Amino acid sequence: MREEQLKGKGVIDAEAAFLGYVEDVEFEIAEWKATHIGVKLVDAAIEGLGFKKPRIGSVVVNVPVSAVKAVKDVISLDRSVKDLKNVVERRS
Repeated sequence: MREEQLKGKGVIDAEAAFLGYVEDVEFEIAEWKATHIGVKLVDAAIEGLGFKKPRIGSVVVNVPVSAVKAVKDVISLDRSVKDLKNVVERRS
């Protein structure tokens, strides 16, 4: 899939909890492969991942593509929110 096709897709964890929407995709240019999806989190996911909700703006995290189980109408991850705490990186 192309990046444009992924942007805006919903993202759910292994327990079908809604995490947020794809904001962008990060690529390894040397190998032309996707490494992370940037997910703009909804409030419940912000709390579930242990982040503090900002007064203004949003929380975006990088989720490694290795955590992606399937891409259809939504992107399904193979890990629960609890398990994602160890692999996501918050963006500034």
